Amino acid sequence: MMTNGMYEIISKKRDGLELDREEISFVISGCARGEIPDYQVAAWLMAVYLRGLNERELADLTDIMLASGESIPLDDVSGKKIDKHSTGGVGDKISFIVAPLVAACGLRVPMLSGRGLGHTGGTLDKLEAIPGLNVFLTPEQIRNVLAETGMVICGQTDNIVPADKKLYALRDATATVGSIPLIASSIMSKKLALGTDGIVLDVKTGCGAFMKDEQDALRLCRAMVALGEKSGRPTLGVISSMDQPLGRAVGNSLEIIESIEALKGKGPEDIMQVTYALGFCMLRAAGQTTSYAHAGEMFREAIATGRALDVFRRFIAAQGGDPRVCDDYSLLPAGSQQVEFMAPVSGFIADIDSFSVGMAAIDTGAGRRKKEDAIGFGSGFVFHAHVGDRIEKGQKIVTVHSDRPERTPAVLERLGQAIQIGPRSVAKPKMVSYLVDKDGVRPWPY
Repeated sequence: MMTNGMYEIISKKRDGLELDREEISFVISGCARGEIPDYQVAAWLMAVYLRGLNERELADLTDIMLASGESIPLDDVSGKKIDKHSTGGVGDKISFIVAPLVAACGLRVPMLSGRGLGHTGGTLDKLEAIPGLNVFLTPEQIRNVLAETGMVICGQTDNIVPADKKLYALRDATATVGSIPLIASSIMSKKLALGTDGIVLDVKTGCGAFMKDEQDALRLCRAMVALGEKSGRPTLGVISSMDQPLGRAVGNSLEIIESIEALKGKGPEDIMQVTYALGFCMLRAAGQTTSYAHAGEMFREAIATGRALDVFRRFIAAQGGDPRVCDDYSLLPAGSQQVEFMAPVSGFIADIDSFSVGMAAIDTGAGRRKKEDAIGFGSGFVFHAHVGDRIEKGQKIVTVHSDRPERTPAVLERLGQAIQIGPRSVAKPKMVSYLVDKDGVRPWPY
């Protein structure tokens, strides 16, 4: 029987000692019920941030957080159900492309997603740019939409991993967000609450990612893959680049438009590289042994025939949205002002700081600085050039869509600082660098 109280548990982890399952359960259950003061939970989080958790502690923490709330069984939905999760970035709209794409190839894709966090855009915010679309569904509605369309993307309900909400608020306030075990348990407890057959993880690295260092991204990915495999679910992860914005569009309506264009066969090369890599991993997680080349053929055929776009149309309608947006972009919100950012000199784009771009997008109205801030769904950026491209002085590089004209001069100044132009050509970044699965880590082989 455990005799340690919170003081002793904090002291034990502070000194680098291993916590047993009962002690971790005491912290999580006490936090969820409001029985432990915030200052003690915060002290425990800092001790974990500094001392870490071993593999057994991390597995116990994830399991206990999962057990703190309800799960959503999907057994009555036919087919293999594969979830995909991204750690977030700037211009990351892959979910809206890969989900209908693999659903058109026979899988079911359920995703519980979130809102924007810091400089990164939120999947739910982007979906809410579609008039009428409802991102908060009951478990029964989740099952119905998934069975009817092959995909569902919605928000986490209050009853799924409730301990995580309290812990995350404290992590955000105490500078402990960056702890790999705390990130891994937060993500995977929610992933495991959804009754899928497998999980695919897109762990971003680079200046616009939360894991800016590639080795940290690999450690996080390995930890999450191990948690998924331990639960009995095939789990694969990729490490992908967030050193420049993904695709051309940054901002809610603008990213929905770009996603629809990708489903019409007009997706930017970087977007499609990441989409096909994740789609292939989703097929593998479902037990399919198809080659990467054949998977690419399947995906291209699903786009060329319109089947993937049809899945997205039906998904929008099933969640209450207006599916006509797939053919008429004027039905989506638009920014009140458009301004062009022009190249100040001729040369080659050497770097685009995606963190700075994400922060500048907030100033257009595309994101939030405070939780209660309203979003301008039509605000953001459309890039006309990327790293490695040759540009001429006065050439249009970015179109700024804004609902805050008074902030436009500051936005243009920030873009000028974020976009570096040099005299020599540079290589375009490699979009996917590593594959992580139950067999370990290896360079992306395709």
